[in-house]
Amino acid sequence: MEFLPTFWFILVAVLWVGYLFLDGFDLGVGMLMRGWARNESQRRVILNTIGPVWDGNEVWLVTAAGATFAAFPLWYAALFAGLYIPLTITLLALILRAVSIEYRGKALTARNRDRWDWCMAGGSAVAAFSIGLMLAVSTTGLPLNANGDRVGGPFAWLSWEGVVGGLAVVGFSLAMGWAYLGLKTDGAPREAAHRHLTRWLPLYLLPMGAWGVAVVSRQDSLIPWILLALALAAALGALMAAQLRREGWTFIALGASLLTGAAGIFLAVFPVVLPSTIDPAFNLTAMNASSSEYTLNFMAWVAVIMVPIILAYSAFVYWVFRQRLHETHIPESHVVTPV
Repeated sequence: MEFLPTFWFILVAVLWVGYLFLDGFDLGVGMLMRGWARNESQRRVILNTIGPVWDGNEVWLVTAAGATFAAFPLWYAALFAGLYIPLTITLLALILRAVSIEYRGKALTARNRDRWDWCMAGGSAVAAFSIGLMLAVSTTGLPLNANGDRVGGPFAWLSWEGVVGGLAVVGFSLAMGWAYLGLKTDGAPREAAHRHLTRWLPLYLLPMGAWGVAVVSRQDSLIPWILLALALAAALGALMAAQLRREGWTFIALGASLLTGAAGIFLAVFPVVLPSTIDPAFNLTAMNASSSEYTLNFMAWVAVIMVPIILAYSAFVYWVFRQRLHETHIPESHVVTPV
């Protein structure tokens, strides 16, 4: 087993898991803008919980995609060319979500604010579903030929595994969104988070478990099953913590469930990075899809220096904005007069 392709496979997996963890609660909170909040005060509270961090979290998506492109160009080309329809939908949904966050505060009427709220909720839900669909397809396979090109029509990527993966990320994002609101707010959002997590957390995580079982059951190794069992134990720990109103432990346990579950899925497919549903001989692996040794070595040194800096900066931002928010902390709305 070659060291550098294996190292970069692990690092790319870590970047995608980091993105799902950090942007997962962003997307969940975005969906709750219309899924739960009933008045302007509640919407402003939950929007302010992600205000200082949402754009920094999305940097992980750019970094994960960029690292995939640089370290595994054949994987990137086959995946993104084969999935250009869900990829385009994802980008449009993320743009709509970002624009709605920026422009909501500039709306002059309640009707316009409602429209931007729906854009944020819809953009968050569509982005979560399409990202989950693409990640699931990358673990279950595309109809690739010997050149790594997708064959079939423009919807050849559509499969039940992809739909389950999309629902998995939507459900996990909602769970993380509620856990984050329970950790970062006081009053009505915190009470709602306690109520929803204690009642619906197993339902939120059910598609994620189905995705993991569907992938791991295709190979004979025992370790991925052990990792899935640890993910289930962490999910049960999150449920117990939610019942005990330990919001911090709920959030951490959900993150641990994601980490161990994703590790089981990535380990089950390794060294294949994109399976071919036509012939296993056409599979793209970490070895035949990677860049040259010189490129991987140079990128490894850059990653060793830059990743700790990025992690330290992210931790600093979260520490600075660690206080809980209450509706009384939000100032009254005021009319904005156009220049």
